[in-house]
Amino acid sequence: MALKPTIYKFKIAIADLSREVYQSSNFTLAQHPSETPERMMARVLAYCLDVEEFLTFTKGLSDLDEPDIWAKSLDNQILLWIDIGEPSAERIKKSTSLSQRTKIYSFNSKSDVWWSQGQDKFNKLNATILRFNWKNIQELAKLVERSMSLSVTITGNSAYITANKGECEVHWETLNSP
Repeated sequence: MALKPTIYKFKIAIADLSREVYQSSNFTLAQHPSETPERMMARVLAYCLDVEEFLTFTKGLSDLDEPDIWAKSLDNQILLWIDIGEPSAERIKKSTSLSQRTKIYSFNSKSDVWWSQGQDKFNKLNATILRFNWKNIQELAKLVERSMSLSVTITGNSAYITANKGECEVHWETLNSP
């Protein structure tokens, strides 16, 4: 029998001081059985950093032909493709041909190796690649509850997150920007 996803409910107040975006979002998110809390929270944070009209979570790990998050126009064009993790250069290249903008958020302990091995290829692609600080993502994952209210304040390359179980700060760096 296949394992079922775990369902989480989020209520998030987003204040992106850099982009002057202030928004509240409520959504339900399914955590794939093979997905870690760290990866799920990296997805949530990426959503907060890129919140815009039409942005939505996809089937993610359940459908390898889709990104983790995307924004699609009313005529079904992919405006923004967001992958979480360390995708291959071939996957990134494919996503840049399918969407107007592509963003990759790397987040785990293997990120340095992934970047150093693929940097030459990645730099030739029209994709923005960012890397979350792994220890910060681990701290963020400790705040996970099945029903969460978060306050996310974004400024520069930092997000300050407050939840019922505590607070943390997540930093990131831009590795590639077309």
